[in-house]
Amino acid sequence: MLDISENKIGDKVSIKHYKSYGMTMPSNESRKRVKIMVWFLVGTILFMFLPWTQNVRSKGFVTALRPEQRPQTVHSIIAGRIEQWYVSEGDFVQRGDTVLLISEIKDDFFDPLLLERTRLQVDAKLQSAFSYAEKVKAQEIQMEALTANKGLRIEQATNRLRMAELKVKSDSIRFEQAKVNFDVGVEQLKRAESLFEDGLRSLTDLETRKLRFQEVQAGLIAAENNLLSSQNELLAAQIELNAIENDFRDRIAKTRSEMFSAMSSQFDAEASATKLENQFSNFEMRSGFRYVLAPQDGYITRAIQVGIGETIKEGAEIISILPANAQLAVEMFVEPVDFPLMRIGNKVRFIFDGWPAIVFSGWPQFSNGTFGGIIVAIDNFTGDNNKYRVLVIEDPEEDPWPDALRIGSGADGIALFNDVPVWYEIWRQLNGFPADYYTADEKRANKKKS
Repeated sequence: MLDISENKIGDKVSIKHYKSYGMTMPSNESRKRVKIMVWFLVGTILFMFLPWTQNVRSKGFVTALRPEQRPQTVHSIIAGRIEQWYVSEGDFVQRGDTVLLISEIKDDFFDPLLLERTRLQVDAKLQSAFSYAEKVKAQEIQMEALTANKGLRIEQATNRLRMAELKVKSDSIRFEQAKVNFDVGVEQLKRAESLFEDGLRSLTDLETRKLRFQEVQAGLIAAENNLLSSQNELLAAQIELNAIENDFRDRIAKTRSEMFSAMSSQFDAEASATKLENQFSNFEMRSGFRYVLAPQDGYITRAIQVGIGETIKEGAEIISILPANAQLAVEMFVEPVDFPLMRIGNKVRFIFDGWPAIVFSGWPQFSNGTFGGIIVAIDNFTGDNNKYRVLVIEDPEEDPWPDALRIGSGADGIALFNDVPVWYEIWRQLNGFPADYYTADEKRANKKKS
């Protein structure tokens, strides 16, 4: 390029008055601007390839990890009237400390000797049950005695029946013998009469034979009479045996009925005693419910019921307690579109209300004033705000959370995902694509499988 200083016309004509022409001439300033633009373009290109941590930001608040460590309200189990307060707001209470004393307002429990009188009723029912139990034992002894007596009486009646049977047999034999003697006597009498007619026997012998025949006939009748008498005795013995069995069966059945009746009365008395004991226990427990106790160690945060003499209903809220030494956690609420990205064990950074922080979302390692956390629980259904709840605890590998952090404090959470180039993140944001669904470890595992 021709230098203006070599132009011969330039020695005679001044170009100071021609500004537009002068601006077309190269200078040291324009070269500096070109270099700056080139370096800026190179820096921008390099910047676009820097790693960027994908993240999702969400609002939440500090809570306790375990349900029993979260703020709770203490309720009154029974209805009553406030008599005396033993604590005030801000006090620290231990488990079992008395918070409030209430008195009864139901007429069923006004009696100051309610427990003593109920105990007397229980003792009376127990004595009644004991008496019935003794009666049952007496009936059992009576049944044993009746059973033993029945055996003896039946054995005795059986022996009599056997004796009657043997006597019937003996008399029947005698009766048969008498019939044989009668037949023989008839034949002898006939022969005697024949011999008398033939003149071979005297009248005296015939009369003697008739007398003997009369004796034989009398013996037959006596034998028959004895046989009938023995048969009657046999029937009487059988009737007596049956009567003994029926009598003892009735007496044993009656005794057994009385025993079962006594057992029924005993069971009724025991059931009534058990019911009264249950009622006594309920009265005793209810008297203990007049003292409202602290369920766990913590601080009294707010008195819901106030004053002296005010009545409260069953289940009414009385005070709220903030448990002490609770393990803190953060409840985050994420949009449904970000819910599939959440994994148990993922890292989260928090900005707590009241703690200043300098945050670089894409470069969490350069952030200052943030605190680490790990996801431990994820709800599978949305809440009232149409968001999913995520529970995060303190990351043991990071700096501990502030000691002054309290339940209910606000927290701005940043869930961290994959590391990607800046240009990829800008392209994803411009197109409205979600963050990557897989972590770096999962990507490496997929590469190894392929």
